[in-house]
Amino acid sequence: MTIEAYAPGRVNLIGEHTDYTGGLVLPMAVQMGITITGEPVGARVVLESDLDDEPAIVELDVGDPAGVDPAWARYVAGVVAEARPEHGFIGQVRSTLPMGMGLSSSAALEVAVALALGVRGTAPEVATLCQRAEQRASGVPCGVMDQLTSLAGVEGHAALIDCTNLTVTPVELPERAEIVVIDSGEPRTLAGSGYAERRAQCEAAQAVIGPLAQASLDDLDALDDPLLRRRARHVITENGRVLAFVRALGAGDLDEAGGLMAASHESLRDDFEVSTPGLDEAVAGLLGRKGVYGARLTGGGFGGSIVALAAPGAVRHGTVVQPSGGARVRTLR
Repeated sequence: MTIEAYAPGRVNLIGEHTDYTGGLVLPMAVQMGITITGEPVGARVVLESDLDDEPAIVELDVGDPAGVDPAWARYVAGVVAEARPEHGFIGQVRSTLPMGMGLSSSAALEVAVALALGVRGTAPEVATLCQRAEQRASGVPCGVMDQLTSLAGVEGHAALIDCTNLTVTPVELPERAEIVVIDSGEPRTLAGSGYAERRAQCEAAQAVIGPLAQASLDDLDALDDPLLRRRARHVITENGRVLAFVRALGAGDLDEAGGLMAASHESLRDDFEVSTPGLDEAVAGLLGRKGVYGARLTGGGFGGSIVALAAPGAVRHGTVVQPSGGARVRTLR
């Protein structure tokens, strides 16, 4: 029996650093992803990849995924450690996702591995398993947005996700605009970045004023620490921008939607401090271009990519991404 499992990457349109506080996000699955083809046999998971000469060889009783080599195999090991499959798997990994661009290649790999190993359940159930796998593999306390988007993507739509209850609402994207992802040229990895520190700061703010997903700007007065106040202000205002962005798309107001993306970037730069001079320069250059409605960093910051909302053909040096369907698995023979 040959199994083929596919999981797409994602780009986040708006709602950055809000998922791990139970807030709102608006990502979309893209037409690029990771495919695993192979057979459920043997007593360990063995995967060869077109992206790395060294295969992933993971024992079914793997104890510490973070100690597995090569580095990409840690994400495979994380899924094995969480899923504890009864049998092994021997197969190939093929990817059309560029690495290090913030399009969530690691989450796509986790989801594809989980489906290939026979993990089944609702999209939130599989996504949270893969989220735990990533946290064990990388040590980064990531949210669930990436994995859930890969599983719950809908053709032609973005996904409005409430990260408190993990509900997903498809949001139709206008055909008269393009979503373009532009590589900043700054490699991005969350491990070793300030991601964990930002999450800890949000949790410290929540310890004083309660869940940021339900907080208002008036609640910020209870925070004495100006740093925590800025972090919380970003999350609170970003949740509001997500809802306003959805309303703007529904009204066909692309100028309003683009303005919200620019405001999101400013908040990530000034209040959350996850941008870089290179990202700021790239966003400023795009915002000054005819036909570009809005642009912002995407994927958590600290390098990586810019996402732009633009008229067709207005941005020629990036990758046009299409809102695509979610992960799938099938038996070939």
